[in-house]
Amino acid sequence: MNAPAALRFAGYAALFGRRDAGRDVIRAGAFARSLAERAGPIPLLWQHRPDLRIGWIERAAEDARGLRVIAALANPASAAAGALRRGAVTGLSFGYRARAFRRDAQGRELLDIDLVEVSLVTRPMQHGARVHLIA
Repeated sequence: MNAPAALRFAGYAALFGRRDAGRDVIRAGAFARSLAERAGPIPLLWQHRPDLRIGWIERAAEDARGLRVIAALANPASAAAGALRRGAVTGLSFGYRARAFRRDAQGRELLDIDLVEVSLVTRPMQHGARVHLIA
């Protein structure tokens, strides 16, 4: 008997040029160095919890809108997969370290980011950072 196929989705983990709830704005190109230098896969976490890795990012790339990801949940029968299918959880977020940024009166402008992980979340810091396709 074959194991069930992984549940895959696509979405934006970050959007460029939009201030988030933490008052950060990400500039296009901020992920370029980190993505180019990355040796291993990017983990997909549940709600930023490192003890709850639910899958892997299969592809991450910057486009004109932001950081677009394609991910696979390892267990299609998991609670996370069920929440995603029902539309109960559609937010995306990312864990990072800011390598270069500028401060202004409104917050920070992130110019160079070390991408650590991507998470499926209930409430993303950037409201528009969402899953847009489930397969």
